[in-house]
Amino acid sequence: MNTRRILLALTGASGMPYALSLARALSAADGLELHLIFSHAAKRVLAVESDVQVEDLMRLACETYDQTDLDSGPASGSWRHSGMVVCPCSMASLAAIASGLGSNLIHRAADVTLKEGRPLILVPRETPLNEIHLRNMLAAKRAGAVILPACPGFYARPKTVEDLADFIAARILDQLGVEHRLGKRWKDHD
Repeated sequence: MNTRRILLALTGASGMPYALSLARALSAADGLELHLIFSHAAKRVLAVESDVQVEDLMRLACETYDQTDLDSGPASGSWRHSGMVVCPCSMASLAAIASGLGSNLIHRAADVTLKEGRPLILVPRETPLNEIHLRNMLAAKRAGAVILPACPGFYARPKTVEDLADFIAARILDQLGVEHRLGKRWKDHD
């Protein structure tokens, strides 16, 4: 596989600016194919948190999937990809992933990603966290996932919501080994 596939799943948690920044960067990256999975709740949250239409976001991807598409490629370990990101990751999705439940395509694809030893990055966006959330994060981490909370840094003096979103997208891209020019790194600020 010469072109690297990256699978991005959007769930119903708040934090769509993070997903939008990441999707744009992945779509523009050389040698990458972006594949998107939408939960039904993600589509509703996208409408609340942005002016971006679902169709516009879908155009950034090589292929898109609904959460009910359990017979699609991402549901199988033989569908090769270079990593999966769940951004934003709802606490319900985190719980399902940490428990190995495959009740929808997002959960099944995450389970397959872990079983195949591929990178799985979960971007939870919730506060405060209760003990159940923390246990689920620990269980997912122990299973091989990267837990990357949506906690932007302020050392680069962000001026816009997009700056904050780019900061998190940059950290995710770093985890995937994808070159980018998003945001400033520590000591790169003016």
